[in-house]
Amino acid sequence: MAGAPSGARSGGTARPSVLGRPRDTSRDLAILDATLALLTEVGYEQLSIEAVASRSGVAKTTIYRRYRDKAALVAAAVEHRSHHTPPEPAADDLRGDLLGLVTWLGRQIAEQEIGLLGALFAGMRSDARLAEEMRRTLRRDAAAMTDEPLRKAIRHGEQLTPRAAELFAEVAPALIVHRMVIAGEPCDEPFIEHLVDDILLPLLRSR
Repeated sequence: MAGAPSGARSGGTARPSVLGRPRDTSRDLAILDATLALLTEVGYEQLSIEAVASRSGVAKTTIYRRYRDKAALVAAAVEHRSHHTPPEPAADDLRGDLLGLVTWLGRQIAEQEIGLLGALFAGMRSDARLAEEMRRTLRRDAAAMTDEPLRKAIRHGEQLTPRAAELFAEVAPALIVHRMVIAGEPCDEPFIEHLVDDILLPLLRSR
């Protein structure tokens, strides 16, 4: 979401961007860290570019050059915090791969602060731009999680519903969040086995 290198235009021709300074990546980290801290402290509605600039020590114009609006900034900050690669499907069957994937997903969700999740959920309800940005990120992350395990299962003869990836993305994160946030219980091994054996496998397999 960061802006592309810019150059002054004269007669329709851009001057080479190499004439400018290299982009200071430390500023990017300061901006994203300040955004996450303020999002947790004051919520999405009260978060402002001005406050992020003050907290990060970066000029407001610098932030606007990188992010088109507050929604894009918040989405980039969340992605920066939670960007991790899902495990390779290394088990002998779909059940084993799902157990590994759900275990990994549970750890990722557990690492998120409750205040941050609440601020994001509230912001997505009130700001269509934030909802659009976050859903794009979530769809991409869901595809990254499920593409290879499901393709592998099909190669090994599993008969899966055409909506398998969509169903996994709808059900697994929601039940993990409910388990940890609403029920206040850990995403432990018995729960993971229950989620995979009693819910996910029957949903994903063709009937």
